[in-house]
Amino acid sequence: MALFALLCVAITLAILFYLHGWVSIHLYIATAAGIVFALMLTAALMGLVFLSSGSGHDESIDDPVSREVQHDGE
Repeated sequence: MALFALLCVAITLAILFYLHGWVSIHLYIATAAGIVFALMLTAALMGLVFLSSGSGHDESIDDPVSREVQHDGE
């Protein structure tokens, strides 16, 4: 995922430079940091979702509200 994030950063910075030229180094640093942060956070959260689903934690939850809700088909 880190390699994918770096690839996205490179493509985005190239497009940004093509469209606007050399604006400020701070713009490029902030853009790169924002993209890497967003993609790595997304990857970490998706990993936790798959870990929770695969380890059986999702099935072990006792949800008393779901018993009280009337479903359309029932």
